[in-house]
Amino acid sequence: MYLKIHKTGPQEVVALCDEELIGKTLEENKFQLKISERFYKGEELSEDKIINILKSMGNLNIVGDKSVELALKIGIISEEDIIKIKGVPHVQVISF
Repeated sequence: MYLKIHKTGPQEVVALCDEELIGKTLEENKFQLKISERFYKGEELSEDKIINILKSMGNLNIVGDKSVELALKIGIISEEDIIKIKGVPHVQVISF
């Protein structure tokens, strides 16, 4: 899994993605998700490091079976938060 932190002023967004999805575009009905290297391809980290970062951040953009499953396992998202595009799970969490 790749994890990248984007910073815009005081706001931070974590992008987490399964490695094999980088560079793909998923389209279904009204949804299109471009899984670009620029946005998603950060560091390839251990599961423990990813868990620590996810638990400490409020704004998340997560795509892929392994990545979404990890977020579910640690309780930072629920099944109701997940959409699927071409069968690939995706979730966005925004904290105000």
